[in-house]
Amino acid sequence: MAYRIYIVDDDRFLLDLYAVKFKNAGHEINALGSGEELLAALKKPDAKAPDAILLDLIMPGIGGLEALATMRKENLAKGTKVIILSNQGQPSDIEKAKQLQADGYIVKASAIPSEVFAETIRIIKGGAVDDSSTAGKSRS
Repeated sequence: MAYRIYIVDDDRFLLDLYAVKFKNAGHEINALGSGEELLAALKKPDAKAPDAILLDLIMPGIGGLEALATMRKENLAKGTKVIILSNQGQPSDIEKAKQLQADGYIVKASAIPSEVFAETIRIIKGGAVDDSSTAGKSRS
């Protein structure tokens, strides 16, 4: 089954890397470079909610947590799985993401693209979020 996935990261190289990985598997990808672009895409009148959003935390302008907070506050992309994909793996960052009802948390530096892909598909399919199995999760 093909899924609609938004990937949000200001690092163009990583954005392209993940986009190619998902596209090659037959998924529809919308690659966005900022939190502002994400919110604008979700607010388009004809926008279809994605199945998942891979969301970086540290970006110029609106960062990932702020974008996620806005999504929750404005009920944007209801039913969409939001997976934080960031190099920020501190427990405080993970806790903030949980408070904003993120569905997963992957530390980029600790997960290869195939692991990010597999974890994303698992979460979309409704796999329970288990802290011990989250790909690339900081173990501190």
